[in-house]
Amino acid sequence: MANDQEKEAAARASLQFVKAGQVVGLGTGSTAAFFIRLLAEKVKAGLRIRGIPTSVRSGELAESLGIPLTTLDECQEIDVTVDGADEVDPQLRLIKGGGGAMLREKIVASATKKLVIVADASKQVAVLGKFPLPVEVIGFAQALVMKRIRELGAQVSVRQGADGQPYLTDENHHILDCRFGLIRDADALAQELSDMPGVVEHGLFIGMAKVALFARGSEIVELRR
Repeated sequence: MANDQEKEAAARASLQFVKAGQVVGLGTGSTAAFFIRLLAEKVKAGLRIRGIPTSVRSGELAESLGIPLTTLDECQEIDVTVDGADEVDPQLRLIKGGGGAMLREKIVASATKKLVIVADASKQVAVLGKFPLPVEVIGFAQALVMKRIRELGAQVSVRQGADGQPYLTDENHHILDCRFGLIRDADALAQELSDMPGVVEHGLFIGMAKVALFARGSEIVELRR
C-alpha cells in the first residue's frame, strides 16, 4: 500500500510537465497507470491534450478514461512522455521492460522532447543491474541470442506468461530476462546488445530521460540530467 501511495505521488508530481495543446506519451506499468488516471481527471476538467500510448493496455486504459489518442503515423514529435522504470541510476540511465513494453516505450521516448520518469524510491539505485535486464528477441534467433548473452556472463531465462507459455509482447516477440549482476558499463552493454543480430530491443535506456521523480514517503525527490 505504501508503494502504491508513493507511485501515485510521483505520478501526480509529473502533471506539472503537461501543458495544454501537447502531445503526451503515455507510459506502461503500475506507476504510469496512476499517471494516466490522473491525466484523465485533468482532461475531464478541460485540459486539451492528445496521448500516444506505449502499449495496448495503456491505450485501452486511456481510451476507457476518455483521453483522446493519436498515433506516430499522425504525429512524429511528442512534447512530453511520462513513464515508469524498473531501475534508475544517478545519470538517469534506466532499466525498463519489466512490463514487457520496452520496444514501444523506447520508440516513443526517442520521439519525445522531455522524458519524465516516475517511480517509488525503491527504483533509485547507485548501479543498474539488480533487476534482470529484459531483451526482446525474434523467435528465429532466440537460442542463438541466449547463447551469446550467456557468453557475456549473464544468466538468461525466457519470460513466461500466466499460462506457462513464453510471454508475447505487443509485437509478438519473446523476452529474455538476463541477470548480469551489477552493470558497471551500461553504455558498452547497451551497444553490444544493440549490435547483436536477432535482438529487437533491450531495456537499457541510455541518455533518454531528462527528469526523474521519486516518491519517498510524502517527499518528492527530483533528479535532472
